Amino acid sequence: MGTEQLVEIIIDQGKSIENLRNRVVELEKEIEKLKVSRDLETIRLSKAPLGDILKKTENKQQEKPEENQTRNRKPGGQPGHRGKRRKVFGGVDRIDLR
Repeated sequence: MGTEQLVEIIIDQGKSIENLRNRVVELEKEIEKLKVSRDLETIRLSKAPLGDILKKTENKQQEKPEENQTRNRKPGGQPGHRGKRRKVFGGVDRIDLR
């Protein structure tokens, strides 16, 4: 290889390196933008929308009946429900008479 060919190769490599550096800078800027948008999205998702908060508090005050009225069943076993009981201990293996 001649000197002129080596100089051309070096010049081409310099251009390639410069293009790659520019691409790295572009990608770093894009990464920063994505990090900022991710952080904003995380903050936005961690808080409930203001409208939902207002609606919930208004509904609670309007729709909250007394606790005794919400209970339609009496405490304890309910009619028609088949109860469950423990099985009786069957037999004695041995008796110790000391």
